[in-house]
Amino acid sequence: MTTAPEGRSPRPGSARHHAPPPVARLAIAPHGEVTRRIDGVWWPHSTDLVSELPELLAALPFDWPRITHATVNGPGWPALPGRILVAGHVVRLRHTANRPGPDTVCLVSAGHGRWDLLILPPATPEPDAVRAMAEMARTGTPTPA
Repeated sequence: MTTAPEGRSPRPGSARHHAPPPVARLAIAPHGEVTRRIDGVWWPHSTDLVSELPELLAALPFDWPRITHATVNGPGWPALPGRILVAGHVVRLRHTANRPGPDTVCLVSAGHGRWDLLILPPATPEPDAVRAMAEMARTGTPTPA
C-alpha cells in the first residue's frame, strides 16, 4: 500500500481548489464624443486598494492603455504603499482625503490620459449599487447610490 506524502491528496483531481478572486464590479460610461467629469462607477469589495486594484485594472476596457498611476480620493482608504506591481508592471499609488467631492479613483496612463471613476462604498446595498452602475452604463451619468 502506498500513501501520499503529508499534505497531499492520495487521488489526482481531489485536491482542494481555492475560490476565484472576486470580479471587479464596474460600469463604464458609453463611448461618445462628450467629455465627462466621471468616466464610470466602481463598487469595490473592500477599501484595500492593494488587493482591489488588480481586479479593477483587469476589468477595464481592452482599448484603454496601461494604467501607470492611481489616486484615490476619500477618507475611507487606509495608508497605501507608493507603488505596487500589477500584471507585471508598476502602478504608482496616491491617496488624497482633502479634495471636496465624492470618493473617486483617478486612473492615469502616462502620455495617454486619465479616467475618473466614482467609487461606491463597499457597504453600499446591492440594489442601490446595481441601480447606480446600470444608470452609468445606460446614460453615462453617475447617480449616487
